[in-house]
Amino acid sequence: MATSIVSYLLNLWLLIFLSKNVNSAFDGRKIAQHNTNLQFIHTIQVTIFLPLPHCKHSTKAGKENKALLKVVHKHGPCSKLNQENANAPNLKDVLLEDQFRVDSIRSKLEAGRSDAKQTDGVKLPAENGRSLGSGNYVVSIGLGSPEQEVPLIFDTGSDLTWARCKVDQSLNPSNSTSYVNVTCSSTICNSLNSATGNPLRCASSTCVYQIQYGDGSFSVGFLATEKLTIASTDVFNNFYFGCGQNNQGLFGKTAGLLGLGRDKLSVVSQTASKYNKLFSYCLPASSSSTGFLSFGSSQSTSAKFTPLSSSASSFYNLDMTGISVFGDKLDIPASVFANSGTIIDSGTVITRLPPTAYSALRSAFRQAMATYPMAEPFSILDTCYDLSNYTTVKVPKIVLHFNGGVDVDVDKSGIFVASGVKQVCLGFAGNGDDGQLAIFGNTQQKNLEVVYDVGGDKVGFAPSTCSS
Repeated sequence: MATSIVSYLLNLWLLIFLSKNVNSAFDGRKIAQHNTNLQFIHTIQVTIFLPLPHCKHSTKAGKENKALLKVVHKHGPCSKLNQENANAPNLKDVLLEDQFRVDSIRSKLEAGRSDAKQTDGVKLPAENGRSLGSGNYVVSIGLGSPEQEVPLIFDTGSDLTWARCKVDQSLNPSNSTSYVNVTCSSTICNSLNSATGNPLRCASSTCVYQIQYGDGSFSVGFLATEKLTIASTDVFNNFYFGCGQNNQGLFGKTAGLLGLGRDKLSVVSQTASKYNKLFSYCLPASSSSTGFLSFGSSQSTSAKFTPLSSSASSFYNLDMTGISVFGDKLDIPASVFANSGTIIDSGTVITRLPPTAYSALRSAFRQAMATYPMAEPFSILDTCYDLSNYTTVKVPKIVLHFNGGVDVDVDKSGIFVASGVKQVCLGFAGNGDDGQLAIFGNTQQKNLEVVYDVGGDKVGFAPSTCSS
């Protein structure tokens, strides 16, 4: 009898011990399973967080598509705009400018702003630039007769295309035979309010635009028409754009902005007769490589599409439905994303989530990364790691779920944002409350072809290497 009692007590103690330690055991299993559940992990070389000293040229660029223009990261080793060897912005500045961007988007929305068939299209490489939030991207287009090549930030959150437009700046209208100012009496002048958020102004009889951005940057100038050249065979006469006379802010050596929103003054709407309101882009994995912006066709045949949600604004609104980490869908009520709403934005760097959703993501990610030493938080980034003693790390995959059963597997280059190998941070952040807009930022869009079928009211996603 005594033996039976002792055996019973030992078994009871063992059961209690195991139940108390189930969480720590779960952490260990998660890390151990990294070796077997390869479909749920990324293996990342730590050197990815260090700047590359050389330019990584694409071997395919310009060979498969004669319209492909070579552009590179503004602060990277390939950039002609970086001839003065200017240092890239530090992460603190990036996050500060990014918050300006987010605040600007929310302000525009609060102010109440308001099936394309595939064709043989053209493809422009994209480069990471620094303006209106440090993570914006740049392409080069042609304006004028004869054509003057101008590098423009491309932005899905803006509508009006504009360029610095004075004798000593990027675009000199006096050298073009096709430049014409728009008069104040023109009906298109009245469209400036929806495209810029500001009412029209007049200088004598010439229509004047004015546009401001959340970081304090602005451009003021004349609304004009000009010849737009996207490829040698794709020329658009009478393209409406802003000829900037007074331009101040963080534009650097870029010439201005290419508006890819949904307003009728955007380049998407103005080129609809040729490209059917279809464009796509792939943002490069690093500042030492290139991506592309393609009009009129998708470079991938495997894109999965989610419908655009209805909105009075020109932003691209999506219905996010959930998040998975390490193959497990997180327990986030569907109402959380429904209440906040979501947009996808090429200019926002860090993906912003409702705090309820971000808390679940952070908890699951930290649990799967429990064997790696954490570092101090960096600004809005509160899940950071010191990876200085590692050559490679195993990282749980993150999948974003959207309406229509569309699952977007975040590329390994889009999971972290780093100030160096001693401070590598999860590239997501929580909003102030669950009612604030969620934003699918460009860090998580890296190495994905994002296809905007505006005529078909849908956005698609496909894995891509950006250079093909």
